[in-house]
Amino acid sequence: MYHIIVPIDFSKEALKGLELAMLFSKKMDCEIRMVYVRKKSNDYNPGTREEELRFAEKQFKQIQKNYQPYLPPGVNLKYVIRTGRIYREIVAQANAYNDSFIVASTHGASGFENFFIGSNAFKIISATNKPVITIRGNNIPKKIKKIVLPLDITADTRQKVPFTVEVAKWFNAEIHVVTITSLQTDDIVKKLNAYSNQVCEYIESKGIKVKKDSLIGSNLTDVVIDYAKKEKADMISIMTEQSKDVSNFVLGSYAQQMLNKSNIPVMSTNPKEIHIGEAFRTQG
Repeated sequence: MYHIIVPIDFSKEALKGLELAMLFSKKMDCEIRMVYVRKKSNDYNPGTREEELRFAEKQFKQIQKNYQPYLPPGVNLKYVIRTGRIYREIVAQANAYNDSFIVASTHGASGFENFFIGSNAFKIISATNKPVITIRGNNIPKKIKKIVLPLDITADTRQKVPFTVEVAKWFNAEIHVVTITSLQTDDIVKKLNAYSNQVCEYIESKGIKVKKDSLIGSNLTDVVIDYAKKEKADMISIMTEQSKDVSNFVLGSYAQQMLNKSNIPVMSTNPKEIHIGEAFRTQG
């Protein structure tokens, strides 16, 4: 069973993450676990703390009442209230399960504090090895029929493939493997073609439909988003890249631009220090 972790701050925007998680619940054996994080404070103010707790519990119970009837039989909608730093607590909740991923809105505003405004969504993605699917705005797909999977020349670019294939299996979706580059030298083209061929062979071996394309442009984010819109894709699967100052959990410019610009849901995967062949083997 998968556990889908949904950060919630009770705003309409944050509930879009829950609605996207519900789409996944119709295709897989899972439980949805909503998470609200109270800010840890050294100030002793029990009245305010108890008020926030009661507020959160009341809101969660109302959400359960409103959304549980629309979930498939056997899928439970549960909640947990944690205390601490938002991104750490969300990641800790996801890490509590072997098979889990995070589904979140990139914007929201709580009655007690700003939840996703600023860099919290980016911090969550940067701090976890779990896949994170983000939704920006109100564009919730009714189904996932096409997934765009961009490939660049970095060694980590293929690590997102196994979970992307898993998602494609759940929805019987087609994967568009798209090589992207701003320069087209012989070496780059050769490397991209090798990556693309390997990935396409792997996807086809799993019984998934695959389409192959190549894109060139100065702004890779815009190139990928424009392609996804043209193909009427329902999701974009990317690898994240981080700045050298990892302690600040700052995503690199490509991932930040993608999350800020794309109205299509984005699935982000952090690179792991393993060889891609090992990643493929561990996925069967």
